[in-house]
Amino acid sequence: MTTRNNILITGASSGLGWGMALEYAKQGKNLALCARRTERLEELKQEVAAINPDVTVSLKALDVNDHDQVFEVFKAFKTEFGTLDRIIINAGMGKGASIGTGYFEANKQTAMTNFVAALAQAEAAMEIFREQNHGHLVAMSSFSAVRGFRRALNVYAATKAGLSNMMEGIRVDVLNKPIVVSTIHPGFIRSEINEKVEKVPFIVDRETGCRALVKAIDKEKANCFVPTWPWAFMAPLMKIMPLSVVRKFS
Repeated sequence: MTTRNNILITGASSGLGWGMALEYAKQGKNLALCARRTERLEELKQEVAAINPDVTVSLKALDVNDHDQVFEVFKAFKTEFGTLDRIIINAGMGKGASIGTGYFEANKQTAMTNFVAALAQAEAAMEIFREQNHGHLVAMSSFSAVRGFRRALNVYAATKAGLSNMMEGIRVDVLNKPIVVSTIHPGFIRSEINEKVEKVPFIVDRETGCRALVKAIDKEKANCFVPTWPWAFMAPLMKIMPLSVVRKFS
C-alpha cells in the first residue's frame, strides 16, 4: 500500500477532525490542517507537537462555504508540501429540524455545508490528485446515510446520502487508476456536534472513535462503518427496517 505521509484534514478545529489529527501525529504523519477557527488550530498544533515534535504541521484558515477559498487553500497546501497524499473531507454541521417547521435557513445551511461545500472540496482534491496521478480521497459521511431520518436528521441524513453517492461516482471515474476513494460512515462518536444530546445508543468517546476512524481510513477500503460494532452489522438491517423502527433511531 502507498505510504501516505502528507495528510490534509478540513474541519480540524474540533471533533473528529481534531481527534484524527492527533492519531496521525502518533503515526508521524505531516499535517495540513484547516478550519474557520484558527485559534483552535493553534491549540491543536501545540497538542500535535507534544505528541511528536518531528511532525510538520501547517495551518490555514478555511470556511468551506467559501468555494474559491477551498481551491486556494488546497493548492497552497500542495505547493507547501510538494505533494498531498491523503485529503479528508471532514468539515460538516448538523443544524436543522423537521421540514416545514420553520427552520429552512438552518436546514439550508446544513445542506450547503455538508454537500455543496463537500463538492467543492472533492473538486479541489481531485484536481490535485489527477495532476499528481496518485492520492487518497476520504469523505466523512455518516451511518445516517443509509436511510431517511426525522427531526434534526431530516436534511443531515439526506446530505450524507448524497455525499456517499457522489464519492461512489468519483470512485467509478478513477477505477484502475492510482487514486483511491474511500467513504467512511461513522456511527455515534462523542464530539461537539452531538455533545448536548444525552441519550445516544452505542456512543463512544472521541479518542476511541477517532482511533477506529484512522484505522479504517488507513485500510483504504471503498466503504467502512465505524466503529465496526455495531454499525457495520446494523447498516444492512437498517435498510430493510420498517419506518416505525427507523423512527426510534432519531
